[in-house]
Amino acid sequence: MRRLTTSTALALLLATGAQAADLRLVEVITSPERTETLKGMVAEWEEATGNSVEIISLPWGQAFEKFATMVAGGDIPDLVEMPERWLALYNDRLMDLGPRVAEWEHGDSLTDATIEMGSATAEGKLKQIPYGFYLRAMFYNKDLLEEAGVDGPPETLEEFRAASEAISALDGKYGYCLRGGPGGLNGWMMMAATMMGSDTFFDEDGNSTINTPEAVAGLQFLIDLYQDGLAPRDSVSWGFNEIVAGFYSGTCAFLDQDPDALIAVASRMDEGSFAVAPMPKGPDGKSFPTIGYAGWSAFDSSEHKDETWSLIAHLSSPEQNKVWAKRVGVIPIHKGADQDPYFQSEQFAGWFTELNDPAWTPLVMPSYLEGFGYFADSLALETSQEALLGDITAQEMADQWAEFLTEEYAKYQAAQ
Repeated sequence: MRRLTTSTALALLLATGAQAADLRLVEVITSPERTETLKGMVAEWEEATGNSVEIISLPWGQAFEKFATMVAGGDIPDLVEMPERWLALYNDRLMDLGPRVAEWEHGDSLTDATIEMGSATAEGKLKQIPYGFYLRAMFYNKDLLEEAGVDGPPETLEEFRAASEAISALDGKYGYCLRGGPGGLNGWMMMAATMMGSDTFFDEDGNSTINTPEAVAGLQFLIDLYQDGLAPRDSVSWGFNEIVAGFYSGTCAFLDQDPDALIAVASRMDEGSFAVAPMPKGPDGKSFPTIGYAGWSAFDSSEHKDETWSLIAHLSSPEQNKVWAKRVGVIPIHKGADQDPYFQSEQFAGWFTELNDPAWTPLVMPSYLEGFGYFADSLALETSQEALLGDITAQEMADQWAEFLTEEYAKYQAAQ
């Protein structure tokens, strides 16, 4: 099969003599650093092809609702930065990128996980090229641990609770930077799975496992941390920026986050004052840190499909992906990229332990459910904040989640 190199693909676009295309790209996980990085990468493609790209940046806190409104109103872009939990919702509107990747010069260097997760749709077609992976690990402040008399990062949830208590006894300090606001679902699911000792979201009968006693104990673990004062009181509404700031400012000693937090932390803390450890283990000696991803998806309604694919290929090329991975903080998508000296530092140790040690199993969210985007960004957010504030119990929250997820899973099975 003929492989199209990036340069050949660009040359073909130029040789057609067609009028330059005006593409629209929607960015949804938005921050100033990410936007500037994306603009620079896109500008290289614009210069090479003569096309232009309008980048529409949506604030992450309202991105789900704003993007859904755009699409419902017919204001559909050519391509979008697609979080994995939205993929099922827009699946039938997206281009199948599989045939194009099969002819792409870099198609064979994509990791198996990249192809597998980009194809996490009902029919198994490649509707997205992930641009990297977000795997949770535990940042810890060495200075605060030493001040509180804690000997190293906690290896179990029991040790994590004890260490958080010791640190919270210090004046104005807290153990844990809780993400109670947007994007907080990962923490809840991670604790539930770790307490269960299993990454099974549904039992043999198709019922959600989130309201089993073991899973509820995991949810209660986070609620207790907050209600017992081991996390800042206003962390009930904290999103990504707030929890990262809480860590690098020294307000709290522990932060479970993905590599994207490393950029902000490393720029504000001395290298020797913090490190990253694998997530604590549960009662069964296992841990299930969540692994998430986002990537580039193209809409079938685009009038410029070839140009849209050309831009995705450019953004996903090994060189560009390495730039993106380093600047926004993700695990790269091409084979061998992890051998770059940048990823061999002590600060990445926790993530690579989780990837290579069988005691840790990366937890893949059930983003194949059509309603998972709504669940993650609306239902789970509202009810988890109610639980943290004591308005509902952990069991009541889990029962609401189980009812919704069980119904969504039944719909998914019926469509197979």
